[in-house]
Amino acid sequence: MDFPDLVRRAMGHALFSAQEGKLHPHAKVLSGMGSAGVQEIRENDGSGTYRVIYTIEMKECVFVLHAFQKKSKSGIATPKQELDLLNTRLKEAKALYKSMNA
Repeated sequence: MDFPDLVRRAMGHALFSAQEGKLHPHAKVLSGMGSAGVQEIRENDGSGTYRVIYTIEMKECVFVLHAFQKKSKSGIATPKQELDLLNTRLKEAKALYKSMNA
């Protein structure tokens, strides 16, 4: 909810595309996660770059793993601490999915 309104709307539209099984033009596979099922959406506005990371690895589910404003000045790479958090949340999403389908 802290994202600018137009960025939130664009992210919501991209996530809706993912729910429909489509890849939005602003979505791409997140490198460094070891799976094509983890994707990111990037949106920019005057206040910066915003990212939403989600997974489509589980059948019929889209799990949003993280949403943040990119603040690093060291290039476009996702910072290690963010990747560590994503790995933790991906494990949690998989456990939740497993419990939902048990």
